[in-house]
Amino acid sequence: MRKRLPRARIETYLAPLLRATALTPRMLRLRVGGETLRGFAAGRTADERVKLFFPAPGERAPALPEIGPTGMRYPEGAAIPHARSYTVRRFDPATLELDIDFVVHGDGRAVDWARRARPGDLLGIAGPTGGWTPAPEADVHLIAGDETALPAIATMLERIPSGARALVIAEVADEDDEQYLEAPPGTEIRWVRRDRAGWRSPTPMERAVRELAWPEGVVHAWVAGEASAVRAVRRHLLHERGLERSALDASGYWRHGMTVEQWVATEGDDVNRDDAGRGDADGVAHEAVRSKV
Repeated sequence: MRKRLPRARIETYLAPLLRATALTPRMLRLRVGGETLRGFAAGRTADERVKLFFPAPGERAPALPEIGPTGMRYPEGAAIPHARSYTVRRFDPATLELDIDFVVHGDGRAVDWARRARPGDLLGIAGPTGGWTPAPEADVHLIAGDETALPAIATMLERIPSGARALVIAEVADEDDEQYLEAPPGTEIRWVRRDRAGWRSPTPMERAVRELAWPEGVVHAWVAGEASAVRAVRRHLLHERGLERSALDASGYWRHGMTVEQWVATEGDDVNRDDAGRGDADGVAHEAVRSKV
């Protein structure tokens, strides 16, 4: 399932919000666009991400960094904006419109901005980056994730090669968070819900993957969501299902019991280690955050 393309040069953009649309009670789609996005080179792969820069309260526009081989550098004296990475849900090069989907459960500076934003408000963008795309040699693509992974899952389903089959396990809080996913013929989508149980380990996604009747043929897998759940699923696929490491892509998007800042400072999205995850601290809200750009 893993096929990565060389990185393109990372550019920065400042674009206005065009509209905000509620997809579900806890998922909001922001559409930004305009001439400032001319040259935005999305669509090379199925799993692309951008880093978004949010204006501070009272500011019209965020400062944008220069991005080079050693990282980001802001203009001298500029206020460093709050930044988070998100999946590119869709980009239309004809209309120059970019869609980004946000989970808006709980609090967070990015989520607060998304809730308050009105058409014309400015958002900074860097990217896109990424490089995963479905491998043509796979007969079955196993795709598993929680609600923070739904934008990526939706995009991947649009890229499944002809003749291959997709098997999706999507974990959400409850029935209201299920959304329509356009998928190729033969796709099986299983929604699993936490309902009133809240977050606990093993998660419904973990249980569903473990209970899965393993499909025949060449299987590649993509897993994303809460970091410890992703790590557990990864271990299961590698050690109990015998999946090759080259056939698995796993990414942690958030960490239960930690703010995004705490998690990134301690371990980031290092789900590729085989060590156990941390304990289940009492909950903090999460954003649909991509932990790497």
